[in-house]
Amino acid sequence: MRNRFFLLLLLTATALTMSARGRMVNMSKAELKDRIKGGWAGQTIGCTYGGPTEFCWRGNIIPEDKLIEWNDSVVATYFDRSPGLYDDVYMDLTFLAVMDRLGLDAPADSFAMAYARAPYPLWHANQVGRYNILRGIMPPASGHWKNNPHADDIDYQIEADYSGLVSPGMPVVSTALSDKVGHIMNYGNGWYGGVYVGAMYSLAFTESDVPSVVTKALRVIPRKSSFYQCMSEVIRMHELYPRDWQRAWRAIENKWSKERGCPEGVKDPLNIDALINCAYVLVGLLYGEGDFHRTMMISCRCGQDSDCNPATAAGILGTMIGYNAIPDEWKRAVELVENRPFAYTNMSLNIACDITFRLALKQ
Repeated sequence: MRNRFFLLLLLTATALTMSARGRMVNMSKAELKDRIKGGWAGQTIGCTYGGPTEFCWRGNIIPEDKLIEWNDSVVATYFDRSPGLYDDVYMDLTFLAVMDRLGLDAPADSFAMAYARAPYPLWHANQVGRYNILRGIMPPASGHWKNNPHADDIDYQIEADYSGLVSPGMPVVSTALSDKVGHIMNYGNGWYGGVYVGAMYSLAFTESDVPSVVTKALRVIPRKSSFYQCMSEVIRMHELYPRDWQRAWRAIENKWSKERGCPEGVKDPLNIDALINCAYVLVGLLYGEGDFHRTMMISCRCGQDSDCNPATAAGILGTMIGYNAIPDEWKRAVELVENRPFAYTNMSLNIACDITFRLALKQ
């Protein structure tokens, strides 16, 4: 079934032609690069936007009277004072660097060792995955629930952006990358979340509206899984109540918010499970209706991992609309740092875009 979603990427001298189930999508190299930068910049902006609220509202909507401030210097301030906020990004860049060095066919062990030996701190599924690898338990066993009690956590979901950005219009290819990388730290819903996010990024290059992206990307997830059922319910709630995101949030919260995996969250309001947090991503994407600010705002106000979720939503939307279409009020903050390396890396936003572009052309 997955083969029918394969989108043939043909490189010509001036443009890319992508076949999406019989529909040809023509894209210039300039547009492809703009879309890639939109994805990386969107992720960075969304992470910054939600930074002050991360896990401050657990099981509750962030109230409307809680202002989420933004200014032109906010990203630079985090770069200087709290660079660890961008773990979503620098984790992605670890995997991007491996592909840049060893190619798109780099083996799982190369990704695993690069991540396990990286200087940055890790938490939850990522930390246990690192612990396992450094003690000889390699992927996929390093992410399996028998060896990793955090297997369902959000970790790979927030660092799978690279897989779709290097696979424009090719969700099967992004899924194959996730099969190698995602099991380093996750299994089950934790892995499905990353696979789904990668597929949404990939389809954001070829689909013209958000409902198409979120619905078609879901086809890479097994129908019988709880992850598929939860995301399908978010889509259904949006169809039934297209103007009331809080009603959708309450319905999803009541049915799907029980934390079953993370040992720290089982008896605490903390919920870092990939399933519920990906549902919040979808709520933002669908109810944001293509508006960059509204998409981030809703994903953020759903609570829990409220920096990672708007980062994912804004990255996917940024890929759909391209960097040039992101409103200037958000881009100005990124432009101040776009040539500065992210913490623990030698990659800036612009370098990451260049590498991603080169890899995408090789697919």
